[in-house]
Amino acid sequence: MMKRVIWLISGLNRRMMKLLFALALIAYIASVWGTYTNMRSIQEHGEMKIEQRIDEAVAPLREKIRDLEQSFSQKYPPVKFLSEKDRKRILITGGAGFVGSHLTDKLMMDGHEVTVVDNFFTGRKRNVEHWIGHENFELINHDVVEPLYIEDPEVHPQNEEYWGHVNPIGPRACYDEGKRVAETMCYAYMKQEGVEVRVARIFNTFGSRMHMNDGRVVSNFILQALQGEPLTVYGTGSQTRAFQYVSDLVNGLVLLMNSNISSPVNLGNPEEHTILEFARLIKSLVVSRSQIQFLPEAQDDPQRRRPDIRKAKMMLGWEPVVPLEEGLNKTIQYFSRELEHQANNQYIPKPKAARMKKGRPRHN
Repeated sequence: MMKRVIWLISGLNRRMMKLLFALALIAYIASVWGTYTNMRSIQEHGEMKIEQRIDEAVAPLREKIRDLEQSFSQKYPPVKFLSEKDRKRILITGGAGFVGSHLTDKLMMDGHEVTVVDNFFTGRKRNVEHWIGHENFELINHDVVEPLYIEDPEVHPQNEEYWGHVNPIGPRACYDEGKRVAETMCYAYMKQEGVEVRVARIFNTFGSRMHMNDGRVVSNFILQALQGEPLTVYGTGSQTRAFQYVSDLVNGLVLLMNSNISSPVNLGNPEEHTILEFARLIKSLVVSRSQIQFLPEAQDDPQRRRPDIRKAKMMLGWEPVVPLEEGLNKTIQYFSRELEHQANNQYIPKPKAARMKKGRPRHN
């Protein structure tokens, strides 16, 4: 009887041990599975974080790749096709500047091969960047001659036979004489090498792509009016100037280049205005509250400037067609956009009272 009871208890113990072992095994498996599940969750979460970080790091690279792809597929302004016989290779010094960049546009769209040389002192790559990469266009960063300024005339209006009235030791001397020396060198080279030469005598020009800090009277007045600063006039403002819009000048330059005229040709607007009238007109077009400020008159500042363009009319069939106010409104819009662009880049240009060279202010 006792043995039977012991055997029964032993059997119960074995069953209990098996049950306990089974429960322990199930608990172990559940523990391992939970650990595995947690580890997998952590791993997946970690992988998500890693992928997120990779995406954050790669995003700028993707944007740069898209920019490069867009640059490779850049669309240029429409260009006329010219045969080898008709297509010319043209070098433009200062081609990234105000007038030069507009001339570049015209010649490129006419189908010619254009090489622009500029030191970017006042010119800007932005003015010609829409041509970069085009097979007909080349841009060279190289030093160029500084702008030339004109002398105070004894003849009015000034025709091509007028040789100038220059003070050779005055504050404007290097610029006044520089113009005549440049023409002399061109004609000497023509005689020596037998090459064709075209000489344009350019009078005051304005329009988009003017450098805002160049101190010229147009850019100076517009910038001052837009920023609510006084419009600075030297002397009484009775000095006269004649202003042409840049597209008129470019058309005249191309007509002269394609002509057989080897003598100088005036390209300008014969419509004459005083500096004071011009200041008031710009103030009115901008709708500015700026005041007009009078400063001492500059030495050797030309008192009257107006071109005689009869030669250009007769031999080139050219004369300005853009009305002054129309051209000024386009230029004002351009300057407004430039000011906004500069503000977004944390730079606000300050207008200059006039161009300063060795302490010399001037109205161009």
